[in-house]
Amino acid sequence: MKVLFQSRTTVFSAPGGDTVQLLKTREYLEKLGVEVDIAETLEPDLSAYDLVHVFNLMRVQEAWLQVRNARRQGKPVALSTIYGLYTEYEQKARGGLFGVVARHSGPYMLEYLKIAARCITSGELHKGALSVLGQGYYRTLKKTVAGVDVFLPNSDSEMARVAREMNLADPPYVAVPNAVDTEVFDYDEVDTSGLEDYEGCLVCAARIEGRKSQLNLVRAMQDLPYQLLIIGQPSPNHMAYYEQVRAEAGDNVVFIGAVEHAELARYYKVARASALISWMETPGLSSLEAAAMRCNLVITPKGDTRDYFGDFAAYCEPDDVASIRQAVIQAMEQPFDEALRQHVLDHYTWDKTAAATLKGYQMALARRGLS
Repeated sequence: MKVLFQSRTTVFSAPGGDTVQLLKTREYLEKLGVEVDIAETLEPDLSAYDLVHVFNLMRVQEAWLQVRNARRQGKPVALSTIYGLYTEYEQKARGGLFGVVARHSGPYMLEYLKIAARCITSGELHKGALSVLGQGYYRTLKKTVAGVDVFLPNSDSEMARVAREMNLADPPYVAVPNAVDTEVFDYDEVDTSGLEDYEGCLVCAARIEGRKSQLNLVRAMQDLPYQLLIIGQPSPNHMAYYEQVRAEAGDNVVFIGAVEHAELARYYKVARASALISWMETPGLSSLEAAAMRCNLVITPKGDTRDYFGDFAAYCEPDDVASIRQAVIQAMEQPFDEALRQHVLDHYTWDKTAAATLKGYQMALARRGLS
């Protein structure tokens, strides 16, 4: 089988969790004998491929063109949805002019406005963006999902959210777990020399931006007897937020910037707990990786985190400092439950991701009579 991967145009220039998901899925599919290429253009020639795998429905300005191109060329489409709008954050916590606009707009209008803004500020003016600006965000979503042969959400709850918002009845799907690279996040093999100063800390590894709620995290840490280690760079459009986080951080907060993905394993191993208190996670790759390295978890209940972590984590609300503080104390004081690590290793590894993805491909091909 030969498959073409397609994602947002910025998947490598502005890497995120979806970048890791794309690259690791390719790596482990290739171990199963699937040949995978990654497209550099939005509407390539697909004659050499059996199937097209599109990532990230939220970036519908690209996904719509990619799905339409596959349909025109008669190729089955699998879609990794990675879908969870940040409407609650935009309306409740976003500052500045956009926050004012958000509080008087619906969720799809907000996404429409963000695409329009990216055309101006980030140079993301292309055929797909123009298409969304012409026909509307929600209409483009609906047209995109109508062309999909099989959905590959990261959880059942994510699929339920997509189906509910798009009015899909009984959509064909396979839940494909997000996962941990057990060769990198191998607790017994990771060397932590040089990190002795961070022993027993709380680590937060994420882009520094409003929807990740690091500001409320540093507020919750005030006067607590724990060290907080913030790993990550500020998002370019959130520099004022980053400066406020730095300004309000106490002496027990350390910023170390971005590190290589594999280097995170060393920090998780010395940490007592990990915090990811976003306004939406599906489920948050760093939480999975931290759990594999025997970190207790402080996480958001918003999104699909409970599908992954059940009762193993300390949950808190991203806009409630007292809630965050209580969850931090709980995670920092309780012993690590080895059952959490085993749960992650049993269910959320990339070989399982690849196997579920391949099952989805086979379903898509069968629906087209091509299996």
